[in-house]
Amino acid sequence: MEMDTGRTFFGDMHIIQKKYLELAMKRKRIVNGLGGCILAVVLILTSCTACGKKDSALTKVTLNEVAHSIFYAPQYVAIEEGYFKEEGIDLELVTGFGADKTMSALIAGEADIGFMGAESSVYLYAEDASNYAVNFAQLTQRAGNFLVAREPIDEFSWEMLKGKNVLGGRRGGMPEMVFEYILQKNNIDPVSDLTIDQSIDFGSTAAAFSGGQGDFTVEFEPSATALEKAGEGYVVASLGVDSGYVPYTSYCTTKGYLKDNESTIQSFTNALQKGMGYVNSHTPEEIAKVIAPQFEETDYDTLVTIVTRYYEQDTWKENLIFEESSFDLLQNILTGAGELENRVPYEELVDNRFAEAAADTK
Repeated sequence: MEMDTGRTFFGDMHIIQKKYLELAMKRKRIVNGLGGCILAVVLILTSCTACGKKDSALTKVTLNEVAHSIFYAPQYVAIEEGYFKEEGIDLELVTGFGADKTMSALIAGEADIGFMGAESSVYLYAEDASNYAVNFAQLTQRAGNFLVAREPIDEFSWEMLKGKNVLGGRRGGMPEMVFEYILQKNNIDPVSDLTIDQSIDFGSTAAAFSGGQGDFTVEFEPSATALEKAGEGYVVASLGVDSGYVPYTSYCTTKGYLKDNESTIQSFTNALQKGMGYVNSHTPEEIAKVIAPQFEETDYDTLVTIVTRYYEQDTWKENLIFEESSFDLLQNILTGAGELENRVPYEELVDNRFAEAAADTK
């Protein structure tokens, strides 16, 4: 979920077809050889052929996600419950492992839709890109990471970070900026009051913490829970709770793709809304069971623990509408972190038509 610093970020920049003829020849042989059973056989084969035609009519959409995380449960519910297929979409899911790679894939045409922090689209627009990225659906409304300490702390306060070394995220990415936003809310200077180590690659901070680096670390799941289970760390605070509601992740596509594929974007958003509706009307145990195939390396009990954490802190919106107030807050965070000089127009970077239509039919 992290990315390199805004302005230099983009300088460092892809069905089985049904064999109808074979099936038809097979049907012909059956018809000639079975006489009195012909009608039943033809009906069965016709039904199968119709299914093949339906599958082949699906619209192929490549989605590049910034990371594969339980944090994005509504998306995986939509996949596992078949909501994308219901909406006529054959979804190919690719993990970018970083907002820089996800946005690069999007603007290079290797992905149709990108899923990451909306700050990426702000940075791109600020570079005067002509085919900039437009956000059309917001998924999460809170940060998804946690502060992990070496020992349990019953009554944690952010003041305890003064003078400490914390393993943080890369400059310019939402994880690090939200962390600094919380520090500033608590009258803590991110530069002078503590040391934030931003040198460790995304996904490697938990291993570094286990190896003895840092007094605290900021971790996403499942790393936070894994550290707890190993007795090597303890969750003492939720950045999602302490930062309040922030537009943490959203779906975007290029201005050009949006113009030419509005019906596809609507279908995609409809499927997401169904997934959102599911997580808001089912228990963490039920959600964990549905998304389990997406996380085969994680046991069910751990899945339930993580889903419950996100569920109880009100991580997922009821709808996918990206409100202007949320976009304003995002820009406040960016400017406060020194990553944005001039604010960008909400009406250019957010298109809520699809989310609003999906919300009306939920």
